[in-house]
This record gives sequence, C-alpha cells and structure tokens, in this order.
Amino acid sequence: MYKNLKIGIVLLILSGFQQIIAQEDQDDLGTETVTVTKAYTPTVSDAFKIKSMPNLNDSIVLQKKKINYSIFSVPVASTFTPSKGTASRVERIPPPELFNTYASAGAGNYGNATAEFYTTREVDRDATFDLGFDHNSSRGKIDGVQLDNIFSDSRLDASFKKRDRDLDWGATVGLQHQLYNWYGLPLGVYDDAMVNSINERQNYYMGEVGGHVNVEESFFKRLDLKYRRFWDAVKSGENRAILNTAFEAPLNDEAFSIKAKVDYVNGNFKNASVNSATNDDGIAYSHLQVGISPGLVMRRDDFSLNLGVNLVYGMNLEASEGNFYIYPAVAASYRLLDETVIAYGGVEGELRQNSYYDFVEENTFVSPTLSIAPTDSQYNAYIGLKGQLLPNLSYNIKGSYTAENNTPLFKLNPQNNFRNDEKGYYYGNSFEVFYDDIKTIGIFGELNVDVNRNFTLGINAEVYDYNTETDNPAWNLPNLKGSLFMDYQIGEKWFAGANLFYVGEREDFSTEVVQNVPVSEYPATLINLDGFFDANAHLGYRVDNQLSIFLKAANIANNNYQRWANYPVQGFQILAGATYKFDL
Repeated sequence: MYKNLKIGIVLLILSGFQQIIAQEDQDDLGTETVTVTKAYTPTVSDAFKIKSMPNLNDSIVLQKKKINYSIFSVPVASTFTPSKGTASRVERIPPPELFNTYASAGAGNYGNATAEFYTTREVDRDATFDLGFDHNSSRGKIDGVQLDNIFSDSRLDASFKKRDRDLDWGATVGLQHQLYNWYGLPLGVYDDAMVNSINERQNYYMGEVGGHVNVEESFFKRLDLKYRRFWDAVKSGENRAILNTAFEAPLNDEAFSIKAKVDYVNGNFKNASVNSATNDDGIAYSHLQVGISPGLVMRRDDFSLNLGVNLVYGMNLEASEGNFYIYPAVAASYRLLDETVIAYGGVEGELRQNSYYDFVEENTFVSPTLSIAPTDSQYNAYIGLKGQLLPNLSYNIKGSYTAENNTPLFKLNPQNNFRNDEKGYYYGNSFEVFYDDIKTIGIFGELNVDVNRNFTLGINAEVYDYNTETDNPAWNLPNLKGSLFMDYQIGEKWFAGANLFYVGEREDFSTEVVQNVPVSEYPATLINLDGFFDANAHLGYRVDNQLSIFLKAANIANNNYQRWANYPVQGFQILAGATYKFDL
C-alpha cells in the first residue's frame, strides 16, 4: 500500500503540471467529467506493542526467596484490674435552715428600747396563722427640754390566711398603743411654776379588724373590708370603715375592669379649737364616699394603657350636703429601648379621705381639736423615664404637676392663756390642721446600684415648688428632700447598712390668742426651720443559723435639729441587741 501511495502522488503532480501547461497554451480548457467508481477506504495495520515488563534472561537476576513467619507466644501474668467509671459528684449546698419564729430585743442610751416578735404556724396544708408584736420606746431626756419627753409605741397583729383551689381568703386583727408628750414649749415664755403644772401626756389607742377574699378565673376578683376604732386619753374617738371590691372581664385582646369603694369616717373631739378663747363646744365630723372606677386595660408587647375614670360622690353627713366628683384615671407606659428606656406617664385624681388616725401617724403632736375634711385631689399629672442603664444599675426620673383643694398642712397652734383644759396642748406646743388649695410642681430622681450580690446602694432626691391659694407658704412642707441607703453583706457572718436622709428648710408661724379678735388678726411671728441631715447605720454578726447580734446608731452627726417647730430630737443614739430564730 505504501508503494501505491507514492505512485498516486507522482501521478497527481504530473497531472497538475499538464493542466498548467495546457492553460498556458490555450485559453479555453473546455469541460471534463470525472466519474468516481468507489470511495477511498484506507485501512490501518496492527501496530507492534512493547511489553511493559519484558522478560529478562540474565544470570545476575536473583530469585525471590519465600519467607515463612512464626510467632513465639509467652504467657505474661498481670495483676492490673481496670476500675469502673463513676460520674463526678457536684458538691451540694445544704438548703438554708428555716424557722417559724424569731424574737429580737435591744437597748441603748436615752433609755431607748426595742422588742420584736413574730411567728407563723401552719394550721393545715392550706392555712396559716401569723402573730406579730413590735415595741419601740424611749425615756427621753432631751437636752434643753422642760417637759417630759418619753414616748412608747406598741403594736400587736394577728392574721389567718387560707388558700383553696380557686380563691384565698383571710382575716386580720390589730391593736396599738402609743404614748407621747406635747413637750415642744416655746423657750423663755413660761416660768417653772407654770411648766410644772402642765399635764403634757397623751395616749392613743387603736383596734382594727379586717378581711379579704381573692378569686381566680372569675368575673369577681376581690373584696377587702376593714373597720378601725381610734381614740385617745382626752375622750376623742373615731370610727372608720372601708370597703373595696373589683371586677374584671376579658374584652377581645383587652380587659375591662370595674373598681368600687365605700369609705366612711365618723368622729368627735370633746374640746374646741385652740384658736377659741373658750372651750364650750366640741368638734364632730362625719364623711361618706361612694365611688366607682371603670377602666379599659390594653397591653401589647412594648405598650400598656389603662384608660379609665374615677366617679365619686362625697357627702358631709354632719352638714347634710354632698358633691359629685369626676377624676381622670389614665396611665400608660412604652418601652423605647427594651429594658433600657421605658417611658411612662398618667393623669390621676381622687377624693382622699382624711382621718384623725392618719394625722397622728404623720405628726403625733397634733392637738385633739382638729378639723377633719377630705382632700379634693383634682389631678396629678406625671411623666417620666425609667429602666436599666447597666445590668446592675437602674434609674427613675419623673416630673409631676398636682392640683389639690383642701390640702391639709400642719401648723403650730397658738398660745392660748385663757384655756384650762384637762391636757396641756394649748401652750403653743401642739399642731392644728390648716387647709389650703395648692398647685405643686415636682421633680423626682432615683438611682439603684447592685454592685454585686452582697452590696446594694440607692439614692433619690425630690424637689418641689408650691403655689398656695392663700399666698402663704406651704406650712411645714420642704422644697427639697433626699435620701441614701446601702446594705452590705460582709462574708458569711458580718452584715452592715446605712441610711442617710436630708430634709430642706420649712416654714411655720406662732401666734397668740386675743379675746374678741378675729383669728386672722392674732399677733404672729414667722418661724424658719433649718434643713437637717440625719445619718443612721447598723452592724450585725451571725453567730450561727439561729443567733445574731446587732449594733445600731442613729443621728450619728449629733445634730440637735427640729423636725417640727419647738420639737428638738435626741442627739447621737446607740443601741445594741440580739435576734434569735427558733421553731415554736
């Protein structure tokens, strides 16, 4: 085939030359027909392959020798025994030992004494009975005070609570006795003979009973009832009964609630006002309030709104007259930045019932000749921000504007040299209640810090500006108040704490009764009471789970400040005692 290929190539070249010569000899070549009788079919012969592993015939090539392997086993004695795996055990902290009773007692300078007792008993699996007693007293002996200034405050409380499947109910009983003295005589006014003739001691007595019912998964939610009897050693007496109830029903995604209240107070004072030169007629009062407060509660992920109104009908039964009051009851909150910034605000109002007992709780040196009337708190509008700046730092800032009619203010009673009452409270050494209409602008700020689980610190401050209807100062109300508190757990045994507070300047005035002259024309002298700072601290040591001892200090700066006009307080006070827990 190779030779035939060569011959074909030569013939093809010669044919090409012939055509070229023919084209050169004549211009018209004419036509020619070529007929192919069979297509060209080339074939490929088998190629000779070289083996990858050629056979070698060489005398130096060595033959592989077959190797036989064998293992020589020797038995080895072993005493190793693997131990079974066990799970690591976490050391369990024993639960704290709990006791159902504790007793505490302490004593210090000025003849100060304190005692406290509390016990709780399980009547059965769902019922408990609690009993508590609290006592605080002092022998007085305040420097520069002419009259006896001892005091005593004792209270006994008992309660029974029972919880069933869908409700819980209970009853309470309380008894209280307080002993105080009107020791705040104006200095340099009365001689020793007059001072020695004054009977300055006052005793207060209180007894109350109450009950409650709370219901779950029902339109009716709760019922609270309380009755209190309060009287003193000057034949003054007061009765008060309060009934509160609430209903709630779901309304689509919201809740509709109705709160109802009945508040009744009735009392009388044997003695006339100290502003009167004669003690002819006593003072009687009787007030009844009936109120209902419907509201709609809406809650969303970051927003809540309580939209309601407070409707109250108040009656002065002694004067046989009544009035109808409508107050707003709106409160809202919105999370601006999760727990970091929460905005809140509201507008609320109420007809606040005042009572002899409440006034004594706030100022024990009031005279038993008070005028008792409710306060028309028209509205209290407020807006603020609160939240967590850090995981252990919380804050609260609030601004408010309040408008009230008949706001009670404590004011010094005048010196009344024409009276000869059984008790000596008419020497300018007791307080009356003066009612004024006040509009108040307030700013409140608070910070709470949990430095760690053993140390907490808090600080707050309040600033107020008062505008009275009479253009008088807001008697005995400070423009600035502040406090700081802290608690520190020092290891397992020691603990400590402190409480510091500041009350700004206040104003009062002293007067003197003049016969046949209007009260507004009595000679008066303005009194400016300095602001005061008071620091208190305590330190304790736990001897064991049951016994601990403590040391308390009060008025550490030894400031002889006046909380009320003509009423200086005790200086530096120290008190030591112990607390013991046990099962009874």
